[in-house]
Amino acid sequence: MAFPRYASLGSVLAALVVVSVSACGKTVSTSSFSGEQHDVAQAISNFQSDVSGGDEKKLCTSDLAAALVERLNSASGGCRQVIKNQLAEVESYDLTVESVQVTVPGHAASARVRSIEAGKTRPSTLSLVKEGGKWKLAGTA
Repeated sequence: MAFPRYASLGSVLAALVVVSVSACGKTVSTSSFSGEQHDVAQAISNFQSDVSGGDEKKLCTSDLAAALVERLNSASGGCRQVIKNQLAEVESYDLTVESVQVTVPGHAASARVRSIEAGKTRPSTLSLVKEGGKWKLAGTA
């Protein structure tokens, strides 16, 4: 899952991409969430949509937290190239948001997600932060 050329920052991105790519272009269901939890789930849905569309620019500018983008920009080719490389290596996965917890209202949240990789269920927790009024993915917990 992680790609060696990017070591630690790659593993964060790889985990985000792996748990967010959808097999059939399905979007993350946000209907069971309300309020700020819905906004967090919607951020994951937007990220998944941009991953499925291969939109590296939008992923770097709209979906990922500034600190993660800064780390990715320190790699050869920057954020967009790192994402492009990772997307080329990822198989198809399905994602379900099981729960959302806003840990610091208006600032930090986590989402428990379940993906299917090679026929096996894989639980993960995504960390999100709110920047400029918008929830963005910051990494995995």
